[in-house]
Amino acid sequence: MFVYQVEPRFSETDALGHINNTVVPVWFEQGRTPVFQLFNPDLALNQWNLILKKMEVDFVAQIYLYSPVEIRTTLKAVGNTSFTLHQEVWQKEQLVAQGDCVMVHFDYEKQASAPIPAAVREKLLPHMV
Repeated sequence: MFVYQVEPRFSETDALGHINNTVVPVWFEQGRTPVFQLFNPDLALNQWNLILKKMEVDFVAQIYLYSPVEIRTTLKAVGNTSFTLHQEVWQKEQLVAQGDCVMVHFDYEKQASAPIPAAVREKLLPHMV
């Protein structure tokens, strides 16, 4: 499991005083950084090789300002060219949001999906739940 801590910012709140629902996908993206580094250790944009195919978010409870949150990322499934991640947001020991996303290993030169390298697959599998 990959874990990322976030301190919610005032600018992420909405008129109701809780964290806006548009913020969670941004937190999820940041929580995927260690996965990105398995494919592209330097995170070099000219060597980027992943694309987001699909993302779903379920909002379980309100998320509040002034209380840190934890983003937990695990591997749910892995195929030949793509994989599914499950991510959760926890605040005060309560699950407040969760979601899944499908990432595709992508060859930008060929404009096509590409097989996940065996060495990367080996590093991904320990994070399977």
